Amino acid sequence: MATPINQQTDMTLIQAVTDALRIKLATDDTTLVLGEDVGKNGGVFRATDGLQAEFGEDRVIDTPLSEAGIVGTSVGLAVNGFKPIVEIQFLGFIYPAYEQIMTHVSRIRMRTMGRYSVPMVIRAPYGAGIRAPEIHSDSTESLFTSMPGLKVVCPATPYDAKGLLLAAIDDPDPVLFLESMRSYRAFKEPVPNEAYTIEIGKANIVSEGTDVTLIAWGGMVQVAQKAAAQAEKQGLSCEVLDLRTLYPLDQETIAASVQKTGRAVIVHEAHAMGGLGTDLIALINDTSFLYLRAPIARVTGFDVPVPLFALEDHYIPTPARVLEAITRTVDF
Repeated sequence: MATPINQQTDMTLIQAVTDALRIKLATDDTTLVLGEDVGKNGGVFRATDGLQAEFGEDRVIDTPLSEAGIVGTSVGLAVNGFKPIVEIQFLGFIYPAYEQIMTHVSRIRMRTMGRYSVPMVIRAPYGAGIRAPEIHSDSTESLFTSMPGLKVVCPATPYDAKGLLLAAIDDPDPVLFLESMRSYRAFKEPVPNEAYTIEIGKANIVSEGTDVTLIAWGGMVQVAQKAAAQAEKQGLSCEVLDLRTLYPLDQETIAASVQKTGRAVIVHEAHAMGGLGTDLIALINDTSFLYLRAPIARVTGFDVPVPLFALEDHYIPTPARVLEAITRTVDF
């Protein structure tokens, strides 16, 4: 029986991811899920819970503990007509596969002059906030946004997670799909039961404002929203911009928002040095320098490895830190 149009279910972000995977496995026989513990155990965060039982061991595949092997195998599958969806347990575990991603995943379309593409998705939980051990909480997205040939997507909400993941699976090129661990079960929102897609490369204006643009993505969007709500009590109007796609950036939406407000605060939990915020500053300077009424501010993690357990609370940007940057920027 067909699902009625516009029927919705309240979902968490992780439930939205699972729903998208189930839809593609059910409707496209070329779709495969690969990763460590994704089958019998349903994934470290249970994103693939129940999928192996439903679709079989040939479609949801438990792999050896070898990130390079998983990604390398998926490259071969992708160029031979399959659509592999790789789960890397934590973004910090992806580094052994970096050579495969850099040398093969991102380059095969160019290397073969368009004869082959690599329609694969690499899912990776990222970020601090869940008291994970060392290496589990990295936010090193800028390692991949500097790699032409690879799209990088980072949803902030359950609705966006499902629509963007379905779009990523359908994309003929490789997509790194980053999922904020602290957002997995943070809240629920209505998500359509049927399949839908959100265009990759398009940012979202979460809330409109006139005094300053707050640019964030993933788990930091909620932080920016809370800071904007506190700023509103002080009479300051913030426009919250969720990038959604980190590469390619939505240059037009970013420029239009900053030109409208004349101020920008960038919020990300990655390190300040070499973080995506530096590219955003360059983009804003290139497109909107003469509109700026104050220097662009950044609220970021610190230039140290993500500290362990409770200390990570001092590392992650907070609404209070963002509010201070908003106030400083408006008062410049």
